[in-house]
Amino acid sequence: MAQKNNELEKCEEYLSGWKRERADFLNYKKDEMERINQLMKYSNEELILKLLPVLDNFCLAEKHLPENKEFADGFLQIKNQLSDFLAKEGIEPIKTIGEPFDPNFMEAVEGDGEKVSEEVQRGYTLHGKLIRPARVKISK
Repeated sequence: MAQKNNELEKCEEYLSGWKRERADFLNYKKDEMERINQLMKYSNEELILKLLPVLDNFCLAEKHLPENKEFADGFLQIKNQLSDFLAKEGIEPIKTIGEPFDPNFMEAVEGDGEKVSEEVQRGYTLHGKLIRPARVKISK
């Protein structure tokens, strides 16, 4: 009888160990899937950083468009298409002008104070993560 109880205890011990290992494996699998999802979420960051200067140039050129309406419309359509593509990829511009200076998302290039008066270069986030700080001028 004692031997049967001993064998039963061993079976229970093995079963408990197996259940713990199974739970550990499922947790590991879940953690790995989250890690892979994070990698995929930010995998385009390098490509997007290379595209941002193109969008910057479109924004600069937009300020100097000629009076030719057809040319201006076509130009703005290309700019909007690029902006829409980046937005679908999770890129969002950082709001700056008139906003309080935030050193977490902005880099002051001139002035001192608390409010942003001018944007020198637009900053962007990728799914909420800062990928390029906004370069701004600040004033009181």
